[in-house]
Amino acid sequence: MTPAYPPALDAAKVGSYPALTKSGGGYVWDEVPDYRVWSHPERGAPDECDGSDYYYAFDSYPDALAFSESREGTERPLALVLQREHINEPRPGVFEHVTQERITEWKVEWLSRSRRTANTITDFLSADASPNRLEILRGEVD
Repeated sequence: MTPAYPPALDAAKVGSYPALTKSGGGYVWDEVPDYRVWSHPERGAPDECDGSDYYYAFDSYPDALAFSESREGTERPLALVLQREHINEPRPGVFEHVTQERITEWKVEWLSRSRRTANTITDFLSADASPNRLEILRGEVD
């Protein structure tokens, strides 16, 4: 059974975002602009970009997953994630609230982590936050 992941933010814009983005990080997410399936000619995908890797964009996870499972040389889908605000960790255990918008690719499973609310980041950074706040944010504990 396929987990329920949100549809793309705007189906009309799927595939219009830059191919090169950040990768991972930030701990929270706001929206999913699209789902990507990367294809690799060196692994058997058709060579559509002169030997370079390329991706197909989808507006839903089930469509991306079905495509990736039916094509040789593809990866499992990734989620392109819009973070309007996020948490930066420049050094282990040191966290910063970043209010600059960015787009990054995530493992789809990470969407089970906290979707940002008005208080997610301020609560996380609060002096009286739980000592296991990072595990809570990652969904590893309740």
